[in-house]
Amino acid sequence: MRISDFHQQLADIGAKPVHIGRITRAWLQGRPLDAGTRHQKSEDFLPLSVRQGLPEVERRLAALLQLRSEHPADDGSARLLVALEDGQMVESVLLPRGGLCVSSQVGCAVGCVFCMTGKSGLLRQVGSAEILAQVALARRFRPVKKVVFMGMGEPAHNLDNVLEAIDLLGTDGGIGHKNLVFSTVGDHRVFERLPQQSVRPALALSLHSTHAALRRELLPRAPQIDPAELVELGEAYARLVDYPIQYQWTLLAGINDSQEEMDGIIRLLKGRFAIMNVIPYNSLDDDAYQRPAAERIQRIMRYLHENGVLTKVRNSAGQDIDGGCGQLRARAERVLKAPRKIAVG
Repeated sequence: MRISDFHQQLADIGAKPVHIGRITRAWLQGRPLDAGTRHQKSEDFLPLSVRQGLPEVERRLAALLQLRSEHPADDGSARLLVALEDGQMVESVLLPRGGLCVSSQVGCAVGCVFCMTGKSGLLRQVGSAEILAQVALARRFRPVKKVVFMGMGEPAHNLDNVLEAIDLLGTDGGIGHKNLVFSTVGDHRVFERLPQQSVRPALALSLHSTHAALRRELLPRAPQIDPAELVELGEAYARLVDYPIQYQWTLLAGINDSQEEMDGIIRLLKGRFAIMNVIPYNSLDDDAYQRPAAERIQRIMRYLHENGVLTKVRNSAGQDIDGGCGQLRARAERVLKAPRKIAVG
């Protein structure tokens, strides 16, 4: 379901643009659709036909997305496993300090070798209304002041739906444009479309290696853009919107944590309008990849800082519950597919 379908439903029951805007804002805030101001009742601003038709509209919206489970973590985050109307599941993450991470696809086609989501491949796109429903649901739990498109899926592969959602979040959703973060492995369509948008989000680019060959191994089905070109494209967008690019680097022990890679980061990013987010890998017992030792992470941070690259460590939310992106969905899928024992009386 796209947001245009929701708006058409409202128009079909007699809602004018002013009513559609007001109802949409109420929904995105996690409030009832007929919510008015503190001293105003719905009959004061909604026509009778709209008031009568809203329960069915509300039912349709509620069916878009159902909370399956909530997994609070010690860092103040909480991972939400949600089921879409067709039974497919995605994850949203309530982040500390009013942030929310949303999913834009069920699965992902990029196939990053260190990502659980990519192991399932792409199952389907998430519609713009389904993306926005994740925000509406989250706001029933806590305030949401920032939305990052860093959950399941590659936003560039669902560009129309993602940009529709971003446009509405930056207007009726009441979220500042720089508090909307579009995360991507890099795609020329992103750099063509984002500058044309009325709501231009901040941009996060998944780099992971300064060597083109290694990056292709780690991100096997990402567009083959050389890391140096990707940084140039990112720099141009950062200067256009006057907000730094966030570069994402999932740190894998023995793979992309070498001194050569750190010198490559300095070569590419020193003097750039950029922030390097180092994300130590969320290791599981049976993983082929491992998180570097804490001492190694500290040395990397110190070296990059001393050489002119603004660097932050970003631990994946929910690591203490083994809740890295796609892990909750994968566990739920295994449970659903497991053979069930039938008790014989």
